[in-house]
Amino acid sequence: MAFESFDAFIAMGGHGPYVWACYIVFFALSIVLIHWSRVQRKATLKRLAHRHAGSGKGNMAGTEDIERTGRTGADFARVKSSDQITDG
Repeated sequence: MAFESFDAFIAMGGHGPYVWACYIVFFALSIVLIHWSRVQRKATLKRLAHRHAGSGKGNMAGTEDIERTGRTGADFARVKSSDQITDG
C-alpha cells in the first residue's frame, strides 16, 4: 500500500484537504446537475404535452403517458433516400 495508515491516506502528505475538497465539490455539483436536468426534462415534457393538447391534433400520448414513460408517442416512418428511389 502506498500509505502507512488511514490517517496518512486522508492527509496525503499535506495535500489531503485540497484533494478531498475537489472530490466533495465534484460529487455535489454532479448531484445538482442530475437533479436540475430531471426537473428541466419534466418541465419540457409537460410543456410539449400542453402545447400538443392545445393544438387538437394527432395521436400523441396524453400528458400522463408522457410523464410516466417519457415517450411522446410519435411515430417516425423511415424515409427512402434519393439512392433508393428509382424512376419508372
